[in-house]
Amino acid sequence: MKYSGKVWKFGDHVDTDVIIPARYLTTSDPRELGRHCMEDADPDFVKKIQKGDIIVAGRNFGSGSSREHAPIAIKAAGISCVIAESFARIFYRNAINMGLPIFESPEAAQRIKAGDVVKVNAQTGIIEDQTSKMNFQAEPIPPFMQELIHDGGLIAHIKKNIKPSQIYLKF
Repeated sequence: MKYSGKVWKFGDHVDTDVIIPARYLTTSDPRELGRHCMEDADPDFVKKIQKGDIIVAGRNFGSGSSREHAPIAIKAAGISCVIAESFARIFYRNAINMGLPIFESPEAAQRIKAGDVVKVNAQTGIIEDQTSKMNFQAEPIPPFMQELIHDGGLIAHIKKNIKPSQIYLKF
């Protein structure tokens, strides 16, 4: 899996309330959440981005409330992946479970600039800054997580791979 797009840069400690403000948590509709992604950080963010663009951020991206709405909003807005110096652990898990690829690379997060065009290879973890001609290394996404992302997230993966006849519930 490979991702390529223009970089939108954010700083440290971007929490889930910045990613998707709490006033929009009355819906779980991905399209509606996507329309308000990063609205409090940049009111015109979703108007400026193109499908496939990439967020690059600092430390502790996705901190705060443990809501899956945040990665859903990012993905629904059209962002292909997020690169950060570090992620809040619950955000990391939610992102993978919602099918949003994320990559931890302190050096990339510090050196990539807003507006750069970046390519990311999930299998190798190589991040290529096409603008500066620099390469960075992130942890590759493990094959099982790549499957989850490819299928659209954990629920979609389960629906695709498990037949109702395979489910056994005992009460």
